[in-house]
Amino acid sequence: MESVEQREEKVNLAIEIAIKVGLIAMVIYLSYLIAKPFMAIVVWGVIIAVAISPLVNSLEKRFGNRKKIIIAITIAVVAALLIPTYSLSGKVIESSQTLVQTMKEGTITIPPPAEAVKEWPLIGNKAYAFWDHASHNLREALAPFKDKIKKMTGSIFSALGSGLGTIFMFVGSMIIAAVFLIGSEGAVQFYKNLSRRLMGEKGDDWANLSALTVRSVVNGVLGVAVIQATLAFIGMGLMGVPFAMVWAIGIMFLTIIQIPALLIAGPVIAYVFSQGSGTVEVIFAIYMILVSMSDGVLKPMLMGRGVDVPMLVILIGAIGGMMLMGMIGLFVGAVIFALAYTLFKFWIAEVEEKSKTEEA
Repeated sequence: MESVEQREEKVNLAIEIAIKVGLIAMVIYLSYLIAKPFMAIVVWGVIIAVAISPLVNSLEKRFGNRKKIIIAITIAVVAALLIPTYSLSGKVIESSQTLVQTMKEGTITIPPPAEAVKEWPLIGNKAYAFWDHASHNLREALAPFKDKIKKMTGSIFSALGSGLGTIFMFVGSMIIAAVFLIGSEGAVQFYKNLSRRLMGEKGDDWANLSALTVRSVVNGVLGVAVIQATLAFIGMGLMGVPFAMVWAIGIMFLTIIQIPALLIAGPVIAYVFSQGSGTVEVIFAIYMILVSMSDGVLKPMLMGRGVDVPMLVILIGAIGGMMLMGMIGLFVGAVIFALAYTLFKFWIAEVEEKSKTEEA
């Protein structure tokens, strides 16, 4: 039997271990709380660094001076994000002030409805009556909807603020990516050491596979979505389509979750044709169709030798990430979930390999 001293020694050891584990858990938890506000921006910065490192390496071989190349790329991307944002913000603020002033003065005029409005199915008579009332006295016609209009206006400004916040997060992530790229040797070595610590002998394999996964998703899925959205925005902007930025973001979202962009491009084309049916409109329609179908050409070009990830994984990661982290989660979530899927496959393959070795 154990002596009293041995029992006390075991109890003291158990208490000491519990205290140490508790302190470590508390430090980890507090560190998580401190880092939580910055996790999305840092993770996205790391993802960007991994995705564009082959481009930086290629440019370095051709021109030399890695640091200047990284700084130039960072400045170009930051400028591409901030300059249109500044211009668009100025226009939105100016338009909002003009609209508010005009509504206060009551100088907004709405043309009277055509008699054909009455023939609209189901809502024809009500729509005609409301439209006619608004053409005579807009303020009185909108008075019953005052609270809803205020709520909708607040939601619009909230969405605009969230969009600006996302853009600034992208800028911050690009700067973080630049820092990682400048010190890439140390960062790569640290990640490989961490992978070896977690995965053992397979650490280096996992490090290489995870880098390929990130590049595959960023270039082949997110990159294509951004290119399509940008091209669509340029086309809609030239045609004067209202809320072109909103439709472009919608196209980007659909492309990421692998739904045809024509779901948005189609109604936009129909709207443009409702304003006219000349040569310009036909060219715009062809252009938008080509943009919507361009992912079939761009994906093979940008994915390279990346890892094939099922589209359902991208869909769940993108939507879940956006629900968790907002707009930036649309990108971060897709990459992280794809990495998790790849890690799961990696573990399964390792188990299968061990089973075959034991059977042999």
